[in-house]
Amino acid sequence: MNLRKLVIAAAWTIPVVAIVCAGAGFLLVQKDAADRRTCQESVNASQAKVRTDAWDPPADLPGVGTDPEIHWQVRPLSNPCSFGPGPTDWAYQGVVNLRPEDARVLADQYDFVPYATLDPDELPLSNSPADVWPALASYLPDKPRWQYSSSYSVGSHVAELSAVFLDVEHHTLFFHLLNS
Repeated sequence: MNLRKLVIAAAWTIPVVAIVCAGAGFLLVQKDAADRRTCQESVNASQAKVRTDAWDPPADLPGVGTDPEIHWQVRPLSNPCSFGPGPTDWAYQGVVNLRPEDARVLADQYDFVPYATLDPDELPLSNSPADVWPALASYLPDKPRWQYSSSYSVGSHVAELSAVFLDVEHHTLFFHLLNS
């Protein structure tokens, strides 16, 4: 008789436990999907934002002087909302309005040369000022005379790869940095 009760109890318990587990799994999957949507919305809002706070660390952009006017954005190079392990690499672009004297010192100190004279294959990144992100385009000069310095762009800065362009006449610096 006890065996019969045990079999009946198991016959009822196993399906109930299975339904409860399936329901809990469904709720977890729904919560994960909602968390990813929230994360992706946050990432989208963050990368659309044009920041004006000081660039940190300043060692990435030496010689720009103190408190320059800066407009910059950041974008993830992979999906920071994924469940994959490891850090996400980031791309940064920005436009810095320098004081005229800082632009001249920068050009002399790092041997900037006219960008038009360079072979694009010599650049560490395939980006040029023409590849500026749309939200930053209005901060660039109308008719720039870009210069490039390999010693500034690939020097001992924190960013792993960078492309930095200077327009001395309009005292504007455009940068694209990749950092992980």
